[in-house]
Amino acid sequence: MVDIAIIGENLLIEKDQGAIDIIERLSFSKCRVCLAVPKAFNYNSIKDLQGKRIATSYPNTLNEFLREKGVKAELHEISGSVEIAPNIGLADAICDIVSSGSTLFKNNLKEVELISRSEAVLAVSPLINTDKKEILNKLQFRIQSVLKARNFKYALMNVPNEKIENVIKILPGMRSPTVLPLAEEGWSSIHTVIDKNKFWEVIDDLQELGAEGILVVPIEKMVL
Repeated sequence: MVDIAIIGENLLIEKDQGAIDIIERLSFSKCRVCLAVPKAFNYNSIKDLQGKRIATSYPNTLNEFLREKGVKAELHEISGSVEIAPNIGLADAICDIVSSGSTLFKNNLKEVELISRSEAVLAVSPLINTDKKEILNKLQFRIQSVLKARNFKYALMNVPNEKIENVIKILPGMRSPTVLPLAEEGWSSIHTVIDKNKFWEVIDDLQELGAEGILVVPIEKMVL
C-alpha cells in the first residue's frame, strides 16, 4: 500500500473521487481537463453534445460533468491517443487533458469546455500511521521551503549612507534588510529578500535614491 504520492490532481479526481487528501500543491505539470470537438463542429453549448459519442481516458470525471449539466452522451473509454478518435470516426468529441493545446491544433480540434484544472500534488493515504506521518511532515516542510523560494528573489545593492533609511522604507523585504559597510567610505551594501512580482515596482525609486550595482538572484530554499 502506498502512503504518499506525487500525482496529477486529474488522476486523483478520476480514480479516487475524494477519498485521498491533497496536502500540498506543487505548482508543476499544470494542465486542464477539457472537452474538444472538430473545428467544423458548430458548437454553441454543452447541450450540443446530447446523444453524441465522446472518447476519453477520464470516464468518471466526464460522467460527473455531464450529469451536472444534464447531458447524456455515449462514452468510449480509450487509453492514450484520444485526440485521433474524431478523425477515425470513433467519436464526435473528446475529453482529455490539455496543456499547450498544440495536440488539439494538430488534430484539427478546438477546446469548447473546461471541466477542471490540474497540477502535480502531494497526496496522502488516510491510513498512514503516526511514524510515517512524522516523516511526511518533514518531507512536506522541505517541499514548502522550495515552493516559497520560487516566489522571492535575493536582492543586494550599494547605497549612499545618507539614503539608507529611505531605501529601507521602500524595500518590500522580510523582517529587516541586512546593511553592511563597504570599503569605500560613505557607502553600504543592502541585502534583502523581495517578492519577485514586486521588484520592478520599486526599481525606479531605488535608482532615484542613488542605489547602484543592483543584483537580483534566485533563492534555492526558504526556511521561515
